[in-house]
Amino acid sequence: MKFYYKIAPALIGVTIALVQTQAAVALSSTEVNNIAKQITVLIQSKKPKYGSGVIIKKQGNTYTVLTAAHVVEVKDNYEITTPDGKSYAVNYNSVKLLPNDVDLAVVQFTSTQNYTVAKIGNSDASKEGTIAYVAGFPAPTYAINQSIYTFSNGTITANASKPLRKGYALVYSDNTSEGMSGGAVLNEKGELIGVHGEADKDKEQIKTGFNLGIPINTFLRLSAKAGIDVGVAVPNAPVATAPKADDFFIQARDKYNKGDYKGAIAVLNQAIKINPKYAQAYIGRGIARNLLGDNQGAIADFNTAIKINPNDVYAYGSRGNARRQLGDLQGAIADFNSALKINPNLVDVYGMRGIARAQLGDNQGAIADFNSAIKINPNDANAYGNRGIARAQLGDKQGAIADFNSAIKINPNDAQAYSARGIARVQLGDHQGAIADFNSALKIDPNLAIAYSTRGIARAQLGDKQGGIADLQKAADLFRQQGNTQWYQKTLEVIRYYQQ
Repeated sequence: MKFYYKIAPALIGVTIALVQTQAAVALSSTEVNNIAKQITVLIQSKKPKYGSGVIIKKQGNTYTVLTAAHVVEVKDNYEITTPDGKSYAVNYNSVKLLPNDVDLAVVQFTSTQNYTVAKIGNSDASKEGTIAYVAGFPAPTYAINQSIYTFSNGTITANASKPLRKGYALVYSDNTSEGMSGGAVLNEKGELIGVHGEADKDKEQIKTGFNLGIPINTFLRLSAKAGIDVGVAVPNAPVATAPKADDFFIQARDKYNKGDYKGAIAVLNQAIKINPKYAQAYIGRGIARNLLGDNQGAIADFNTAIKINPNDVYAYGSRGNARRQLGDLQGAIADFNSALKINPNLVDVYGMRGIARAQLGDNQGAIADFNSAIKINPNDANAYGNRGIARAQLGDKQGAIADFNSAIKINPNDAQAYSARGIARVQLGDHQGAIADFNSALKIDPNLAIAYSTRGIARAQLGDKQGGIADLQKAADLFRQQGNTQWYQKTLEVIRYYQQ
C-alpha cells in the first residue's frame, strides 16, 4: 500500500532449559500461548525504548533472559517486567552481547519469585511449512498507550543453513510489531526455537508478510564463547550438504533489501529449481518483478503460489496490488476480498482495497476500509492519511485535516501528510498555513513535486507570482524527470496562466 497514490542441577538450585529428545505431541495454540506468556518478558529503557525477551535460566535468585542485541545494545537504565506484572532493574554490567556480530544478547535480573524457564528445542528440526509461534510486547501506539503481551501464529517459511548478516536464518509468516524484537519463537511443542528480530518490509515500508529470527541453535553454539552457560547440550552442527531452497530464499531477501531485485529473482529461480512447490519463493519473485514494473510476470508468479496454496493471504494481497497497478481495480478488489476472507485482520490489505475503491470513485467504501485498518492498528499513519484524502474528495476538508493531523502526530516525518494537509488548507483559503505545510514537506523530501506545484499556486494567489512561478517550474522539472508527462503538461499550463 502506498501512501497517497517480532536432577543434578536441581540439587544445586539451578533450573535450566533442557533439549527435549523424547517424542512430544504437538500442543494446541492455546497451550503454547500459556507457555509463551509465562516465559516472555517486557524490556524497556528510560528513553523510552521497548523490546521483549525470554527467560532461559534460573540460578538461585538470578534469572537470565535472552533477547535481541539491538534491544539492549545502547547503555541505559533497563527494566524487565515479568508475567506477573512486577518490574526489576537490569544491572547493565550483566548484559552480554553474542560474538560474531550476531543480533543476540543476554541480560539478568534478580528475584525471589519463581518464574517459568523456557524449554529449548532443536531449531535445525524446524522445516519449511512447520508451525511457528511468536510472543512479545509491541511498543505503545497512538491509541494503545502501553505494551500489551501479544501472541501470533504462523509457519516457518525458510530455515537457511547459511544465515544472513547478524545470524538471521529463520523466516516465518507470523504477524509481528515493533517492540516484539527479542521475543520467543516457539514450535508446536512449545519449545524455544528462535529469537524474533525483525519484520521484513518493502521499499514503501509495508510489511511483506515475512519475519526474521535467529535460530536457538545459533545461540547455543556461540554461548560458550560468550561465557554463557545455560546447561544445554549443543546440537551437532548440521553436516554440510548442497544448498537448500531455503538458503536461496533467504539470500533473495538480503538482495531485495539492498534494492537488487534482479539479483533476488536470480536466486529465487534457484530456490524454485530445487523446490518447484515452494509457494513463498514464487511470492517473493512476484514481489521483485512487481517492483521492476513487470506486473504480468508478477501476477503469473502469484497465480502459481495460489495454485500451490489456495489459502495464502499474501499471494492474494500481492496479486491484488499488481492488478491495481495495471488498472484492473475490480480484479484487485476481488483478490483483496479473498485475502480478507481468509484473514480479516490484514491491515495493509484493507488499506490497499481502500485505495482501489477510492480510485473507482467509491470514497465511502474507501473510508470504511481505512476505518477497519485503523481499528486493527490505531497507529497506522497511512490509513489516516488515505482516509483524509477520501474525506477531502467528499468535501469534508475539516475531517481531512483532522486525519492528516493524526498521520503527522504518528509520523512527524511524513512529507506526503504535510503536503496533503497543505492542499486541504489551500482549498479552505488558508494559504499561509498551506505554505507552512509545503515548507515542512519539502524539508523532509526536497523532490516532492506536488508540494512545489501547490506551494507555487498558493504563493501566486497571495500575490507573489514570481515565487509561485519559480515553484511551479521546479515542480514541472521534477514531474518531467519522474516521467509524469500528464502532470508535467498540466503544470506548464498553470505556469503560462500566471505569466499572463
